[in-house]
Amino acid sequence: MIDWNVARSTARRLMRPGPDLTDAQVRDVVAELRAASRVAEEPVREFTGLEPAHPTPVLVVDRPNWVDANLASFAVLMAPIDEKIAAAGKEPTGLPRAVGSRVTGAELGAIVAFLGGRVLGQFDPLFEGADGPGRLLLVAPNIVHVERELDVDPTDFRRWVCLHEETHRAQFTGVPWMRDHLLAKIDEMVDATEVGGGQVADTLAQALPELVRIVRGQSDKSLSDLFQNERQREVVDSLTGLMSLLEGHADVVMDDIGHRIVPSVAEIRRKFTRRRGSGSSLSKVLRRLLGYEAKMRQYSEGAAFVRAVTERVGRDGFDAVWADSTNLPTRAEIADPQSWVARVHG
Repeated sequence: MIDWNVARSTARRLMRPGPDLTDAQVRDVVAELRAASRVAEEPVREFTGLEPAHPTPVLVVDRPNWVDANLASFAVLMAPIDEKIAAAGKEPTGLPRAVGSRVTGAELGAIVAFLGGRVLGQFDPLFEGADGPGRLLLVAPNIVHVERELDVDPTDFRRWVCLHEETHRAQFTGVPWMRDHLLAKIDEMVDATEVGGGQVADTLAQALPELVRIVRGQSDKSLSDLFQNERQREVVDSLTGLMSLLEGHADVVMDDIGHRIVPSVAEIRRKFTRRRGSGSSLSKVLRRLLGYEAKMRQYSEGAAFVRAVTERVGRDGFDAVWADSTNLPTRAEIADPQSWVARVHG
């Protein structure tokens, strides 16, 4: 379905250069980000109560290496769909396959190029490492670009970003079932995807970008618009609720414990929130097309859910979300925290 070489070359060709840094500055940034990750780890662990089951690598990367890492994860996501298409005998051959895979590869490359200039960091739960699954990626040029744009203290900003990403690492390595639950949802999406009736070329090519954004927590509507059966809508709602919880929880953690290691946390939050709503008209259109507007809602709605539940039943009561996958909030419960409290706590 996808020519991965075309995706990679397209992303690298379209990606903007990062901020101008000397070799010495690059080394300093890399060293400080690694240190910031270590500094953030213990406060996050103490505040969340989530104890990582195994170590995971922290990689400070540039934009091209972020592209390579994410295309590798996307290939993992696409493999089951490719297998299903082949098993159904619907795989194109010859010229249609070559042209179609290159077009889809170029489309994916363009999406990754756009995201690669904006993502500050991410925890990749799909990566399989020697010590266990998962790795944390910190995108150095993007972090430097934003801290300069906001005119904030670089050390504080780097620690602030690491608090958010370390929370994601705690969520996936400290909750034993979280990664398997996410993979199960991906499997459900694959199972619910119809590959008959000539739909493969038209529907799956359109669905791929939306599937990627759903898994990354960057869309909450587009996939539902593309896939109409009830089972698929249920999976989308479940993933949206999960991603809203994870992103909102990470935002709450970074703000509530930020004062411990980030003296200017209030200033950074104020400026960063203002930046989220800014941008050129073209940038705003692209953000909507790529799910960024929905992503911003996941941060704010998820954080509001975490705070409302904690106020109602305390931190121990909120921690019930980590006890079992059946306790995860649905998309509707994110918007109505009291309904989650009533379901889980009675």
